[in-house]
Amino acid sequence: MRDSQFYSGRGDDGYTGLLGPERVPKYDLRPEAYGTVDEAQAAIGLARASGCTSQTAEILLAIQRDLYTMMAELAAAGDDDSAFAGSVTSEHLERLEEWIAQLEKRVEMSREFVVPGDSQPGAALHLARTVVRRAERHAVRLAHDGVLTNPTVVRYLNRLSSLLYVLAIAEDREVTGRGATLARS
Repeated sequence: MRDSQFYSGRGDDGYTGLLGPERVPKYDLRPEAYGTVDEAQAAIGLARASGCTSQTAEILLAIQRDLYTMMAELAAAGDDDSAFAGSVTSEHLERLEEWIAQLEKRVEMSREFVVPGDSQPGAALHLARTVVRRAERHAVRLAHDGVLTNPTVVRYLNRLSSLLYVLAIAEDREVTGRGATLARS
């Protein structure tokens, strides 16, 4: 195998390293959790690149940086002595709640299901929201199994999906000048 700066080949055996010496199967719940957060982070990047407002883009970039912190904490889950344990803090959560409070002044909550797709940025944000929900389910499993001891991680992901929903509606309205398309039977 030749040397490469883009791959190590260490994962060719189906195992991956965590933060520390431990190696686990790639299907272990910790790589599943931080891998899904990585997926969410990339989906948020897609939303940021899709022509959203500058205010939304600033919020999304801050969230992407938070998610890097979260990935490290999830990779170290189960090691309470890790430098990454407790990296996701109440300050991270409070910032999400402040953004939601600001948006609630501009965006009315729909009483029906919203059909994503009224704008490129809104659709990308809805996609990111669904990936965050999946990451939340993995984090909840880690918490219920006693591996993840920081409850703020789950709370952050829960609040993040709400923020992405409100941002999607706001972006749809910004692009279309009207409310979201609603699901009607």
